[in-house]
Amino acid sequence: MQVKKVIVLGKGKLCIKICEWFNNHPNYNLHLVVPVIPEPKWTESLTQWCNENNIEYLLGSNKDIPDEILSSTDLVMSVFYDKIIKKDFIDKCNKIINLHNAPLPKYRGVSPINWALKNNEKEHGVTIHEITPGIDDGNIIGQIKYSIYPEFEEVVDVYTKALEYGYILFKNTLPLIDYITPEKQDESKSSYYSNKEN
Repeated sequence: MQVKKVIVLGKGKLCIKICEWFNNHPNYNLHLVVPVIPEPKWTESLTQWCNENNIEYLLGSNKDIPDEILSSTDLVMSVFYDKIIKKDFIDKCNKIINLHNAPLPKYRGVSPINWALKNNEKEHGVTIHEITPGIDDGNIIGQIKYSIYPEFEEVVDVYTKALEYGYILFKNTLPLIDYITPEKQDESKSSYYSNKEN
């Protein structure tokens, strides 16, 4: 099987675990990492992990990736990356996907866990979807839903669950990614929260 070149954009503990998976998998070559800069202090450092594992990384944004690197990359994956990815960049990617901390099409946008708890949801989820020029509205590749308890759980509790379920979803989806037919999101069930509402 041909080894696939991968670029990962993102931050934090789950992003590091996903980078580790790609780095250790014989069918993938972790070609480049683009950490969110400045890195958040409340989670593990992706740049530190790259330094410790001799992985090339870019201290810029996805826009700074040279076209020749992008065009030779088979997969670009975003894991809690905080920049809007524009259409001209998407069009240069062979395949570009995102892991989002919500059961899309519900809770597109920012702080989905906070909003789910505020809205007294009994269920939340994580989704892997194709990236499009819209916000979290690309076709769904895979999804896991799980119970949450807004009467006594805090954001940190649900976030911890989201990291665990996100990794399970990732590990079970990536080996099948070339065989899955992504499904269109149901717009009638969509909800979106922006930074203004935070």
